[in-house]
Amino acid sequence: MPGMNSGLNADDPVVVAAFRAALIHQGIVALLIFFLAGAVWAGSGGWLSPMSGAAGRAAGQAAAWAAEPAGRRLLRIGFGLLWIFDGLLQAQPAMAVGLPSQGIEPTAADSPGWVQHVVNWGGTTWSYHPIQAGAAAVWIQVGIGIWLMAAADGPWSRLAGLASAGWGLVVWVFGESFGGIFAPGLTWLFGAPGAVLCYCAAGALIALPEGYWRTPRLGRAILAAMGVFFAGMAVLQAWPGRGFWQGTRHGHPGTLAAMTASMAQTPQPGFLAAWVRAFTSFDEAHGFAVNLFAVIAPALIGLALLAARQLQGARPAVLRAAVLFLAVLCVADWLLVEDLGFFGGLGTDPNSMIPLLLLVVAGYLALTPAPAMAHAGAAAPAPATAPVPAAAAGPAAGTGWRDRFRPASLRRAIGAASARSVVSAGAVGVILLGAAPMTAAQASRAADPILAESIAGSSAPLDYPAPPFRLTDQHGRPVSLASLHGKVVLLTFLDPMCTSDCPLIAQELRNAGQLLAARERDVALVAITLSPTYHSTAAAAAFDRRERLDTMPNWLYLTGNLTTLRQVWHAYGVTAYGPAAGTMTAHNHEAYVIDRSGHVRQVLNTDPGPGTAATKSSFAALFAGAAQQVLGAR
Repeated sequence: MPGMNSGLNADDPVVVAAFRAALIHQGIVALLIFFLAGAVWAGSGGWLSPMSGAAGRAAGQAAAWAAEPAGRRLLRIGFGLLWIFDGLLQAQPAMAVGLPSQGIEPTAADSPGWVQHVVNWGGTTWSYHPIQAGAAAVWIQVGIGIWLMAAADGPWSRLAGLASAGWGLVVWVFGESFGGIFAPGLTWLFGAPGAVLCYCAAGALIALPEGYWRTPRLGRAILAAMGVFFAGMAVLQAWPGRGFWQGTRHGHPGTLAAMTASMAQTPQPGFLAAWVRAFTSFDEAHGFAVNLFAVIAPALIGLALLAARQLQGARPAVLRAAVLFLAVLCVADWLLVEDLGFFGGLGTDPNSMIPLLLLVVAGYLALTPAPAMAHAGAAAPAPATAPVPAAAAGPAAGTGWRDRFRPASLRRAIGAASARSVVSAGAVGVILLGAAPMTAAQASRAADPILAESIAGSSAPLDYPAPPFRLTDQHGRPVSLASLHGKVVLLTFLDPMCTSDCPLIAQELRNAGQLLAARERDVALVAITLSPTYHSTAAAAAFDRRERLDTMPNWLYLTGNLTTLRQVWHAYGVTAYGPAAGTMTAHNHEAYVIDRSGHVRQVLNTDPGPGTAATKSSFAALFAGAAQQVLGAR
């Protein structure tokens, strides 16, 4: 899809090294965030408050654990671990460059055009800023996971659920292309409707006030929703003409066998690959029986979950058996069909079976909620503590909001916070650590210069007099290097007959000029004709019109007689290979950054490489950044 590909190899060493360095640096900052949060808490008396002693902390944590409904706790801890695991998978070295083209694009390829359009926007954003996007995904997901696991109750916990649901929705739309629900071949066996949709559902459930978990109604609602899902998936699995009823079709593997055969080829432990290959062979030989089971099993589970209220009262063993059967089925599908979901390629999560199972088990546990432990806990005798002085008891009722933000009030509030709240605050800081650089990158109109640096290579700082020249611009006016003193000059060489690299370089310079629009009086964008045959002012003007450079106020396309041009080419080390009539000139690609006094400060390789939208924008940012660096030097 347009814009999705940065044009670089996923294992490009420059980008991989930059991604790794960003993760290390931000990892150090993440540790400092937690250290600072703990230091502020300890400095405010958190370790010394009556309930912050070892016995008090243990009692408080035990009470919070006992008070939280088991189903909610399962979702919170289970999906917290999944988010952390997903975040660590996002740190794979090839993720920065490879995810848009190897992960997002193939997922969206079979979806309708409007889905591809929406997903392409997200993929383009990633390909333009691969380092920031890759690191943001790591820290946002790790932060959400830590937050979920740390915050057991109260507003912090509900906010963590909302954060999980919100970020999960972003990933589901842009990373999973709406879970593939608009693509053909939808099946629960392969992970429909997308694992991250389960993360959204779990987050929404965690965000509910805990009173909802104190009655069996929420458990019935969860199981009913999951029952509708499995029943619907059974109907879809039974639909004819989708290739699931045949183990082989016209001598080729059927839909399920083809999928598992491809999964077996991914790098993974040998015993897992052997299991998947064995299942593939079994499906090829008994395709009808396998699909019949894949239809009947979710249908029965769906009916049992839909009848959970009746079964819980009359036949609880049947409902329990249905949940256990679902657990076995999910684990089997996870191993034999989804192949754990994260081996090979750029897998970023363990697919849908574990999240689906967590939702069902949480609903089952919510059918028989624990007694109202909060009330029991409130009635229990409090640990003996010393009386708290009135001055330390916090703001009195009716105290104005200004008083709450006075240093003494803030200090008391921070000191009274629990250790879980401190860890939650640190987790929010980690989320912001990932989100802030990505948000700042979005404000830039150009791609990350790291893409251009990867293609062009690094450029050492220089300082030598630029070779002088005296030529004519596209309007027939004389221009010399001396006449440009006082300006920073971005100088390159272009063939007006070129239809491949030179137009790309011209557009990169044009975009650089737009990025430098605020300093256009201080910058000159200059190209010198590089063609032994076509070096007239008419040819230069025609090139300008074709590439829309004639609207740039600080653009100069210089030319002259062939003898003068050859002297300039030689002085700047430009090698040109003379063409036959009507063809382009072969030449090297370089741009010179010349400071206000006429000294060369950098020589940039302008070879556009793959010439994608991302690399063109990246080269523009590289040129503009080099000019701004020289402009800032005095």
